[in-house]
Amino acid sequence: MVQRTSVDGPSQAEQLLRVTSGIAAELIKAHDENRTVSLNEIRAKISKKFGFGGVPRLVDIISAIPDDYKKALLPNLKARPIRTASGIAVVAVMCKPHRCPHIAMTGNICVYCPGGPDSDFDYSTQSYTGYEPTSMRAIRARYDPYEQTRGRVEQLKSLGHNVDKVEFIIMGGTFMSMPEDYRGKFIAQLHNALSGFTGMDVDEAVRYVRIPYAID
Repeated sequence: MVQRTSVDGPSQAEQLLRVTSGIAAELIKAHDENRTVSLNEIRAKISKKFGFGGVPRLVDIISAIPDDYKKALLPNLKARPIRTASGIAVVAVMCKPHRCPHIAMTGNICVYCPGGPDSDFDYSTQSYTGYEPTSMRAIRARYDPYEQTRGRVEQLKSLGHNVDKVEFIIMGGTFMSMPEDYRGKFIAQLHNALSGFTGMDVDEAVRYVRIPYAID
């Protein structure tokens, strides 16, 4: 059942559609008139106009922009352009939860490591709580490196970022204590997510990802 914001009013989904369409129309009008506008100001004005009790996400606004205008408008709508300002898109991923080796030796857990199998956040990695953005993406992907990479790359693309070059950051805190076989497959799958290659050999996966490609 669709939740409605009032007894007779539009649903949240309908409100969001109206707001994003209104924002897109304002951006297109400004573009056609060669005017510089503030996305935040337009977002606030249109949200207030339709009584929308929130702030529409950038990805929703971009989805409402007609394809004919996306190429012209996207460069000015990038969320945090610094993410790819150097020409390299940084993709953070997480290895699966794993107990830190020193726990078996000392019987103690470092106070600055809130997560891990022995914590209240038992589905998080050792160094994180599971509520960080990267953690939540990893949990949704069940810590699958391929799915984490594809999901993040597609998200960056939808926000207007260039993903021709990618730099990986492996988070979690215990990756190097994992079995070598797991580490090798993990690295291979990160590269496979970019190239479409399906092998589990790291050297082959790296070689294929260096070949010019396009992420579909």
